[in-house]
Amino acid sequence: MIVEYIRYRVTEEGGPRLLAAYREAKTSLEASPHCLAYELARCAEDATSFVLRIEWDSVEGHMVGFRKGPHFPAFYAAIAAFVPNIEEMRHYERTEVSFERP
Repeated sequence: MIVEYIRYRVTEEGGPRLLAAYREAKTSLEASPHCLAYELARCAEDATSFVLRIEWDSVEGHMVGFRKGPHFPAFYAAIAAFVPNIEEMRHYERTEVSFERP
């Protein structure tokens, strides 16, 4: 499993539009067998900052299976207006340093 983080910076007016775009795009994420989970969070201290966290089965599953597969065109169409607002988009490997309360 690999975790992709995408950081967005939008205007205050753009926040609701970004949320609406991902409400539409989530259908494509959920349809892909390569997407294991996702979460879009807004910064509590700065409403113009968002982080999207997507768990993929692998980098190849994301970059080939999803991006070259049938679900990507609809996904991209939904969020394309916000691509210029991306500050970071990278894949991260989880480490053994973690904790989750049951």
